Amino acid sequence: MTHSDLANPYLLGVDGGGSGTRVVLADAHGNELARATGGPSGLGLGVERAWREIEAACARAFAAASIPFDWRACALGCGLAGVNHAGWLAQFHAMAPSVRALAVESDAYTTLLGAHGGKPGVIVALGTGSIAAALDADGACRIAGGYGFPSGDEASGAWLGLRAVVHLQQVLDGRAPPDAWSDALFALTGAPDRDGLVVWCSGANQTAYATLAPSVFGHRAHPSAAALLADAGREIEKLVAALDPHAALDVALCGGLAAPFEPFVPDGLRERLRAPLADSATGALQLARRAAARAGASRGTPAAARGAG
Repeated sequence: MTHSDLANPYLLGVDGGGSGTRVVLADAHGNELARATGGPSGLGLGVERAWREIEAACARAFAAASIPFDWRACALGCGLAGVNHAGWLAQFHAMAPSVRALAVESDAYTTLLGAHGGKPGVIVALGTGSIAAALDADGACRIAGGYGFPSGDEASGAWLGLRAVVHLQQVLDGRAPPDAWSDALFALTGAPDRDGLVVWCSGANQTAYATLAPSVFGHRAHPSAAALLADAGREIEKLVAALDPHAALDVALCGGLAAPFEPFVPDGLRERLRAPLADSATGALQLARRAAARAGASRGTPAAARGAG
């Protein structure tokens, strides 16, 4: 059994979005000990819920490593959807447990750190939501997209689902003939009729709409689905061009929908794509190491105990 040591922090990298939470646990020197997952922790779904899901996932990571879980021994780096909302971010900090150190950035930034190992590059993160980010040679981060559901987050799962449900609405009205895709959407929404779909749409959030996205990929031969996927590919291209107009940087598609979307990216951009080196949780671990180093310095802890920053 490995015992908790409050003198030397454990590092936790947290990637929190609208579909789930991914956690990586490491020792004070950044050596990975365990990983775990949990429910959604994007701030747009509620800050209290976010902390609940993060805590549960962190506890599972500690359990997997056979280490007692104690927030006081943890330096936490979080890459979260929704931190650009100042009110949500302030509430998140206010509700934080008694951790040793805490650093919070957008999930776009931690995805960028993980994908290119902290070096210059561009990412487009594609999951329940979407956002693009670029890191330049001076370490400055710039963002495109990511304005949130329902008006933004182009080429995301929620964006696709919001448009896919229109096909079902048209079938219910007789504006389009029923087909295998509408049958699949009926099954996913559980709506038995028009009134049932109205109820479903009235209560659906970004996570619910994102559950419809796999049906778009699964019925890609359908003219309407094919048009949606082609539109998504062009939106991805526009995000990258806004951040890297001279096409000088490597580009990585990241997130759960990166692989499904890749075939629909226009040829010129697809030739520039590079596989991400690591994921957003690993990028968040870099934040945790920096936060631990700062906390150690403020306490006068020897550098050998803090680990490299």
